[in-house]
Amino acid sequence: MWQRIPGAEYGRVTEIIAGLYMSPLEILALLGAVALVVARWLPPAARPRVTIAAGAVLVLSAVLLSAAGIRWQMLPVLAGAAFALPFAFSPLLRRRTGRPAWRARWWLALPGSVACVGLVATGPVAAWAFPVPVFPEPSGDFAVGTRVVQWTDPGRPETFTADPDDRRTVVAQLWYPAQKSPAGAQRAQYLGRTEAEARTVSDALARGVGLPGFLVDGVPRARTHSVFNAPVAGGGERFPVVLFSPGSGGVRTQNTAWAEELASHGYVVAALDHPYDSAAVVLADGRTITTETASSGDPDEDDKLAADWTAVRAADLSFVLTQLDSLDRGEIAGPLSGRLDTSRVAVTGHSMGGAAALQAARQDRRFDAVIDLDGYPHGPTSPSLDRPTLALTQAVTPGTDPRYVPRLTEVLKSSTVTSYRLTIPGAAHLTFMDGPLYLPPVPSIVGSLGRTESPRVVAAATLAFLDAVLQDKPGDLAGVLPAYGNLSVYHPDNGR
Repeated sequence: MWQRIPGAEYGRVTEIIAGLYMSPLEILALLGAVALVVARWLPPAARPRVTIAAGAVLVLSAVLLSAAGIRWQMLPVLAGAAFALPFAFSPLLRRRTGRPAWRARWWLALPGSVACVGLVATGPVAAWAFPVPVFPEPSGDFAVGTRVVQWTDPGRPETFTADPDDRRTVVAQLWYPAQKSPAGAQRAQYLGRTEAEARTVSDALARGVGLPGFLVDGVPRARTHSVFNAPVAGGGERFPVVLFSPGSGGVRTQNTAWAEELASHGYVVAALDHPYDSAAVVLADGRTITTETASSGDPDEDDKLAADWTAVRAADLSFVLTQLDSLDRGEIAGPLSGRLDTSRVAVTGHSMGGAAALQAARQDRRFDAVIDLDGYPHGPTSPSLDRPTLALTQAVTPGTDPRYVPRLTEVLKSSTVTSYRLTIPGAAHLTFMDGPLYLPPVPSIVGSLGRTESPRVVAAATLAFLDAVLQDKPGDLAGVLPAYGNLSVYHPDNGR
């Protein structure tokens, strides 16, 4: 499977090979570097040919990589090769000038060769740890289109600014069932509409977790499986709607793999950026709004702040649903007019976004179902939820907030309809977004399910729930969901 990254004018040399997380050109440079180091240890007759060939391959690939946009992971490879280069070519040059070739004794050369090999090996290890994400192919019958919309709520002041005339603006990205695009159609950039926007967002996300931006410079290079502004799928059917709120400091694109999978199965997913909360929101006029939410350091004050921010997010979700309803009725122009079934709507979110989804469902009866992706329920727990709810949670460990499971259980037990909590073994908090696709596979960070299994399990459990509650597809959720984890079912009659 090949995943194209920006730089399409250079063809397949800028594509990433899944599993190796390197492009063919990067692999060529790696092989050239290895051959250059190893040449010193070959039989005398083979050394000149291997050295010249390896040097030519290395120089050519380095030049092309520089033109296409070199990744930091390749720098130790080139450094190791550069260190070995003079020692490899010096004997050849001395022979050409008629001087006797000089070569260091093996016990002197060995430490240098080991050091060079160590540098060169650092490259593929770093590419594996911080790769250009390769998105899983959506498994549904539909191709996937995507588009970005920006709406301002004229009746709601922006509470994060002091300007009394400032009104709340929300940016949303829609993923929807689309017609199949022509072969070679440019797939959508990850994290933004353009590479510049993607880099702005990537840098902001890195700063938010205290990482230097260069470590994740492969993320804004990625392409997804959707196509911007692709024609909506034919047939005229109307698609159920799923709204999504990201985690604290998260962005609308953080669950792209999940959104594309849902859209390929006939759902329209609308994921929100929450200005002043999301890490970076690039508006249509080019302005970038960065996060202004931060911990106070006081647990009680943080709980109050989180409840306030959750309330803003819940209002954003209701506002976007209103806009989508207007879009469906043709009051807002767009290709999805008449294709959104706003009588079948789920509200979802990750982390704080999950808390916002729970609050939005309490306040807005237009939401028919709720999915909380490992979100602590901030804010009031009343009135009781009266919509089917699925809470997906990470594996509970000694490091888990001891308040989390009791608080979530309280919310689910008080529901007036059957609700579910599915604990996924091997999952961590970031398992429920795209993190496993591009972060180091450290279990405490992204879980132990792996880069392929993490998005598959989360999307499959989500689809099973949505199909049952929004599309009335046959099947017993209590019998289906245990395939993905440990299920607890809370019935309204007995609270179990």
